[in-house]
Amino acid sequence: MASTRNKNTASDYCLQQRSYRQNMRYNLYEHSQYGTTAGTSAFPCVGTNMGHMPWEVLAQNPVDIESGLFGINSTNLVDPTPPTIAHVNELPEISFFPRKPLYMPKSLVIPMNQRPFPVPE
Repeated sequence: MASTRNKNTASDYCLQQRSYRQNMRYNLYEHSQYGTTAGTSAFPCVGTNMGHMPWEVLAQNPVDIESGLFGINSTNLVDPTPPTIAHVNELPEISFFPRKPLYMPKSLVIPMNQRPFPVPE
């Protein structure tokens, strides 16, 4: 007996495949909130909070680092994993506004052969 439902029609199949393609395009979009950054990655200097940064930017082996931190496969006695060595990327710092120079006073030297001045009450 032939099927009488809409989900077995050619047009419904095309709609379903289109929906799958749109889902994949949305989930795998490179510049989404979970994707890579749009420009060059850098740490902000003083005055700006750190925004979201993908984990691939911060290190060359982020999955191994996270697995080591969570202790995944740490109790495997048959084939123990070697210690994880983090390969951290060096990122530049970026400034969004000019900063005034910092003036530090000269180091305070208190001579040990002098007494403090007495303050009358």
